[in-house]
Amino acid sequence: MPAVKKTALLIATATLLSLTTAAPALADGKPGGDKDKQPKPPAQMSTVGGARLGKPGTQADLQAGAPVLPKDLSARSWMVSDAESGEVLAAHNPHWRLAPASTLKMLFADTVLPKFPKTQKHKVALTDMQGVGAGSSLVGIKENETYSVHDLWLGVFLRSGNDAVHVLSAMNGGVPQTVKDMQKHAEDLQALDTHVVTPDGYDEKGQVSSAYDLSLFARSGLQKKDFREYCATATADFPGATVKVKKGKDKGRTKRESFGIQNTNRLLTGADGVEAYKGIAGVKNGSTTNAGNTFTGVAERDGKVLLVTVMNPSSGEPHAVYKETARLLDWGFAAHDKVKPVGELVAPKGAHTGAGKGAPDGGSNSKNVAHASGEQSSGMGVALGIAAGVLALVAGGLFLLNRRWPLRRG
Repeated sequence: MPAVKKTALLIATATLLSLTTAAPALADGKPGGDKDKQPKPPAQMSTVGGARLGKPGTQADLQAGAPVLPKDLSARSWMVSDAESGEVLAAHNPHWRLAPASTLKMLFADTVLPKFPKTQKHKVALTDMQGVGAGSSLVGIKENETYSVHDLWLGVFLRSGNDAVHVLSAMNGGVPQTVKDMQKHAEDLQALDTHVVTPDGYDEKGQVSSAYDLSLFARSGLQKKDFREYCATATADFPGATVKVKKGKDKGRTKRESFGIQNTNRLLTGADGVEAYKGIAGVKNGSTTNAGNTFTGVAERDGKVLLVTVMNPSSGEPHAVYKETARLLDWGFAAHDKVKPVGELVAPKGAHTGAGKGAPDGGSNSKNVAHASGEQSSGMGVALGIAAGVLALVAGGLFLLNRRWPLRRG
């Protein structure tokens, strides 16, 4: 069967399966606490990506010599997948619809980031930040100050700033329009577990996603150079408020200083007692009362690139979401060639897959290779590139995955 027809059949099958699956139940408990009192996953969930992914519990097919899965995993849902091939190596309730917290910002970025050049400037109005939830994480945007789009995205990715999300949403026509755009993009990606209510992931009734969908968002976002750069940036300078100089030769004049911000992804920065993970290059963490802690990470080792998503660990272990992610990454790298896939990350609707000669932006000298280095990136350096092609979401386009992700440098 020709590759194009085979891919179209897979996409149609995945869509049909998702429509015939009963609507998944939502998590109705509080994060943490007694594991015996935690909500149970639905008996039947979406089967997008494969029938086994719709079953509750852990799904893995270990072959001879494969290491056992880590025992100290408490997350309600998790998934380990190959970022390049899309193969799901192992999963635990991957289609359980749970509150996503700020990991939903991956979908926000994948949807909105291509709309504005990073050099574009925007003067912030008070109305731009209306609706930012109480207790939200903020980067510190000030009314009547001007910021570049680049500044705003640093605020989104590094500080998970809901104020930056709302300003970018205002530029995009407002929060309702942005939510609509995000929902449509999620559906285009076949992320059918996701229901968007807010663009920033703040707790709202009915706002859900899944480990499977979050992995789709990360994989799609990582096709974009700027997305890769921002999610891999460890530290940056952010513009502060404009103030009048009160003393000295410049008295009466105004000046605008900057302040340092650090990425809240502790596997990238090694902050707060969490050891930086070797080969990590993003993607996004989140935490709210309803969602607990959530995280999607991408890492490269020995030519393999893995995505791990972890949602709502309940062990009580400090920084459990990062530690369980690290354990799953370790397992995935060790088990990569010793397991049979239990499913796949599907391509977007209407897209075809392909690689090699004739592919757009292909070849080892692809312009789509990003290097986050220097003062604004981690001391280990990051080199995440899509060397075989780019993502095209239009019918007839190519959904191309990198076949050679450069090693981390420095």
